[in-house]
Amino acid sequence: MALEAYASRNPDTVHADVLSKARQACYKARDAFYACLDKESNKRPTEIASVGLLYPSECKNSRAEFDKHCRASWVKHFDRQYCRNRRVQRLLDDKDSRRGV
Repeated sequence: MALEAYASRNPDTVHADVLSKARQACYKARDAFYACLDKESNKRPTEIASVGLLYPSECKNSRAEFDKHCRASWVKHFDRQYCRNRRVQRLLDDKDSRRGV
């Protein structure tokens, strides 16, 4: 019912941030931010992003670009996905080191 109400108010509206060019800009900003995180992983994180993601101040500019080019819900989703992938990788690395492989 809520979807119908929204659709009836905005039948011809196209949200520019979901078009292909805007998505590509978002993905590029996202990749630049996470590449900075990986590159600066040895530095102490001082900034807080969504969902508790911590990052060093050296990545502040790329984070601002990421926030500027992507919807807030997408940023939150990508942050969660990044944290989950890092946690899984850390668990897998830890499991391998315990086996002596």
